[in-house]
This record gives sequence, C-alpha cells and structure tokens, in this order.
Amino acid sequence: MSGAMLPVPRLGPHPDRPRAYPPDRPPHLPIRPLWLCRACGAPWPCAQARLLLKVEYADHPVDLAVYLSGLYHEATHDLFRLNPHDGPTPRELFERFVGWGPYRRSVVE
Repeated sequence: MSGAMLPVPRLGPHPDRPRAYPPDRPPHLPIRPLWLCRACGAPWPCAQARLLLKVEYADHPVDLAVYLSGLYHEATHDLFRLNPHDGPTPRELFERFVGWGPYRRSVVE
C-alpha cells in the first residue's frame, strides 16, 4: 500500500465542535476522512464528544441535529470512498452520528 493516498475530504460542514474541554487538552474532533477522534482514537463522535456536544447544544437541539446530519452526510461519503465493500452501513452511520441525539422524541406521548 506504499504511496496510497487517502481521498481528499469534501467541503461540507466543518467539524469544529465540540470545543476542547478542558481547554488545554486536545479537542475530541474527527480526523477526516477516517472519522476517528483526534483526542482518543475512537470512532467519532466518541463518547466524550457526544457528552460535550449534548452540553454545548443543550439549549439548541435543532442546531445539534442539523450539525450532526451534515457531518453524517460527509462521513458517509468519505467512509464509502475509503472502503466501498465492507465499510459501515448507512444505518450504522446514522446511529453513530444522528441516532443518539437528545432531540429525538417519541411520536406517542
């Protein structure tokens, strides 16, 4: 695999959240196009990123939904180009990026 190049990420939403906490630590942001956390190496959004995003967007759940949906779209594109045959399915990526969000509510009260 010498000389193999990773695809260049597209110019979709820039993954700039969650902010670093504490400020002197590396932020839990994704490394594109692999979508791994640059702070802990887990698939992004990692547990710490999810927690920080929930806190950061506590008063703006629709904004969080839009942000995560855009990144889901970008990640699906990047990860499919990296491994089109046995990468994560769209359903797995939806659960990873969007399905955990705090804005999801039951249709029936």
